[in-house]
Amino acid sequence: MATKKAKKKAPAKKAKAKAKAAPRPKAKVKAKAKVKRKPNAAFMKPVNIGEALQPIVGSKPMPRTEVTKKLWDYIKKNKLQDAKERRNINADDNLKKVFGGKKTVSMFEMTKLVSKHLS
Repeated sequence: MATKKAKKKAPAKKAKAKAKAAPRPKAKVKAKAKVKRKPNAAFMKPVNIGEALQPIVGSKPMPRTEVTKKLWDYIKKNKLQDAKERRNINADDNLKKVFGGKKTVSMFEMTKLVSKHLS
């Protein structure tokens, strides 16, 4: 008849008293003066707006970034973003001209279609 021996618990570890070390002097790090990033000149170059895009963003030449901002302002103002599938844009009469007659376009396809109207 074999009896199981109860395992002995390991003795509790004694907490070692940590000697407070003198704080080490931090190495002198030269702080770089924060320089504001310059925008890439290619993005800021004004582009001409095509006929189909003019009723949406205006007729004056402007940078691509501004064209995108104004296009999104137009989409949000007219609630053209699809309610269920938020990645899709439902075109109204003005946008159908830009989208080549398509009724619904994804955001990623939209940038490709809009770039055709910029020069």
